[in-house]
Amino acid sequence: MSDTETLIRDILAGQRRALARAITLVESTRPDHRARALALLDGLRAKGGKQALRIGLSGTPGVGKSTFTEAFGMMLIGLGLKVAVLAVDPSSARSGGSILGDKTRMERLAREANAFIRPSPSQTALGGVARRTREAVELCEGAGFDVILIETVGVGQSETMVADMSDIFVLLLAPAGGDELQGVKRGIMEIADLILINKADGELKAAAARTCADYAGAMRLLRRRSQDPDGFPKARTVSAVTGEALGDVWADITELADWRRTNGHWDAARARQARRWFHEELRLGLLAKLTADPSLAGRVARLEAAVERGEVAPAAAAAEALASLASTQ
Repeated sequence: MSDTETLIRDILAGQRRALARAITLVESTRPDHRARALALLDGLRAKGGKQALRIGLSGTPGVGKSTFTEAFGMMLIGLGLKVAVLAVDPSSARSGGSILGDKTRMERLAREANAFIRPSPSQTALGGVARRTREAVELCEGAGFDVILIETVGVGQSETMVADMSDIFVLLLAPAGGDELQGVKRGIMEIADLILINKADGELKAAAARTCADYAGAMRLLRRRSQDPDGFPKARTVSAVTGEALGDVWADITELADWRRTNGHWDAARARQARRWFHEELRLGLLAKLTADPSLAGRVARLEAAVERGEVAPAAAAAEALASLASTQ
């Protein structure tokens, strides 16, 4: 039995160490590791694993994403579910390094036998997720997890990419007077299935209720989406500290997921996501080819310098670079 076959067998058996090794493999940029990773993913798809419920979770900095994720994950485990958390941490623009602190912030969840937490650096990837997060999701499904929580870097203009790998997208916000509506991009509001106002406890409970009402009103002004039943998207208050309304959040998520499955939106969304990530891999592959070949890399560098000097328009330089790539095939 080959190493890849052994890894597939161990992942299907639910061995967390094997799952961690597999995610390390798919995150590697080495060409030989990439070939093994693709063989591993193809092998798992051939086995026809289960479809987990993929929940994307984003929020403004300091809103308590990790606290919510742990509390929510512990509740799901209490319901008899297996939970995987893929937490993406921001990377340094200089070194590429990352703190990767989410695992240490979820100590209770990390100790659970039916939980798996994997922090990954975002590196140069945009959209609040790491480049190989989608493949890590597939590996977690192969390992038999029921729910996969994808905790993203934080709210930003390109944060909407997480919607292309999740079934339900949850936006977590902190209580305030409602003025922060101006600071949250409309794009992320339009893709959110649930907006949760966290920290709805103690002195902040009243402020959380006001903020929730503000967002509920804002969402009513947005055009209703065909993939949503009546009442969605919705906003509600929640407290990750006290656990208040966590059960209601899960009820909302399962109601929406069941409705989408029954009405044909689930499979259609998964198909669109697969197509979107095919295009993304194609784009990144073309960029890699332009830099891997020394002669092409030199030409790209010269075009880049010409663009900086204002001698060539960026679009014209890009077209010339692509033409050079085509001529080498």
